[in-house]
Amino acid sequence: MSKPSSIGRASVFLASGTIVSRVLGFIKVIVLAGAIGLVGAGADTFAVANQLPNQVYVIIAGGVLSAVLVPQIVRSALHKDGGAGYINKLMTVALVILGVTTVIATLLAPALTRLVASPELSEDKLSLAIAFAYWCLPQIFFYGLYTVLGEVLNARKSFGPSTWVPVLNNVVSIAGIIVFVVLFGADPDGLNGATSYSPAMIAVLAGSATLGVAVQALALFFFWKRIGLKYRPDFAWRGVGLGTAGKMASWTFGMLILTTIAGVVETRIVTRASGDDASAAVLGTAWLIFMLPHSVITVSVATAYFTRMSEHASLGKISLVRDDASSAIRGTSLLIVLASAVIAVCAYPFARVFVQSFNQVQSVGNVILAYILGLVAFCVLFVIQRTFYALGDTKTPFYFTLFQVTLVIIGVIGCSFLPLEWIAAGIALVVTIAGIAQAILAAFLLRGRIGRIDGKRILRSLTKYFAAAIIPVALGIWLLILLGGTVAGGFAVSGRLEAIASMVIIGSVMAVLYFGLLVLMRTDELKGFTGPLLARIRR
Repeated sequence: MSKPSSIGRASVFLASGTIVSRVLGFIKVIVLAGAIGLVGAGADTFAVANQLPNQVYVIIAGGVLSAVLVPQIVRSALHKDGGAGYINKLMTVALVILGVTTVIATLLAPALTRLVASPELSEDKLSLAIAFAYWCLPQIFFYGLYTVLGEVLNARKSFGPSTWVPVLNNVVSIAGIIVFVVLFGADPDGLNGATSYSPAMIAVLAGSATLGVAVQALALFFFWKRIGLKYRPDFAWRGVGLGTAGKMASWTFGMLILTTIAGVVETRIVTRASGDDASAAVLGTAWLIFMLPHSVITVSVATAYFTRMSEHASLGKISLVRDDASSAIRGTSLLIVLASAVIAVCAYPFARVFVQSFNQVQSVGNVILAYILGLVAFCVLFVIQRTFYALGDTKTPFYFTLFQVTLVIIGVIGCSFLPLEWIAAGIALVVTIAGIAQAILAAFLLRGRIGRIDGKRILRSLTKYFAAAIIPVALGIWLLILLGGTVAGGFAVSGRLEAIASMVIIGSVMAVLYFGLLVLMRTDELKGFTGPLLARIRR
């Protein structure tokens, strides 16, 4: 059984890898924006094509693998061979499905691109998006390989590699973009039309993106060997409980189809604004910023807790599963509330890091702000969803995802009636509102599944966190105005370095005040957070 200290160490190690990867991810986006812009034909068509592999992958295997692999592998450890045979069979199934899917999806690149792009997209932009898609769609196989290898490592309590190898992906991608700029020049304002992109330009830009994903996946084989695992293809798929895994996967598969449908609707609507207004590339960049604190904090903690929850669930210790979920929610929310507050206040300076004109800063900043309002609920939902998965229940998440997707589709269609410059921000706000509603429903359903969910304690902690954030937010807004972060030509939005300096100043002041108020409130979760850090400093 995992001890709290081991959970803490695993979470810190996961977070450190994620931080490095995300920092490099931001550098990659900045370099990409400098190469092809964040608004314009090149940026939007590449964004559409480069998200296609993710959309196809999550339908076929993404969340299915994450939801099913860890609980099933933990249970397979009871087999005589320690689960090695089961792992080989499950991995063989996954690779066959991924290989076939990748080939079919690549052949269907024109149809898939037309499916997700707005029918109002011009033919030259559509042709460019299809050309990018041919190079990007092979990423499906390597995303799947990375997930399978990584989740097996997580189930064997080797948590670090899957969070550190994305660093290689970002390094390769950044190198590819630099090569692109050296060979073909930069277009930071996105002025080049779709017809300006030659086959060589397309190959270097999209090919390097796919190469980065391949390197990320293949590197995990090295860590398999380090923990004593060796993959041997095994096509004898009967007799080791794969039917149970398939039954669980069927509901997750349905859930992912729902989320992908919502994603397709979003892309079709937002690409209507492709050209001079915020569109697919802006929406993707804002989502990357939204996901930064979630990836560093929530995913790092929940990944470590997920294995422990699966162990407790397999032993029928529901009270311990409940405690794990409560601890994960309260612990992550303490930092997520602060992260949400800082990013909301610094939305415009954050946007200035990626774009240059103040009009674009406003467009990107408004999308960031609309997304970030739902970050706390999104992170709580993530833990609740993983709790259902640990219990072997993938059916219930399907229903609360259906609820969310219905709200998103209705809202996004409504956004098509907005002025073009507000479509992206409107979609982000719709996603936020639907996510909050989904989290509330998911908590209610989890209570029905395991009895009480420690709701009073969780709400008491969240109330403290939000109360502690009120004064820091007010002070942060005052500092933002003082630094000129809301007007064209102001210091905080005058340049990239000035924007970063402003964010550091505002974020630092807000963090000190936030934690100081939590100390005055005698917040128990803060003691749990600072205790290990202080103990390490005293050594």
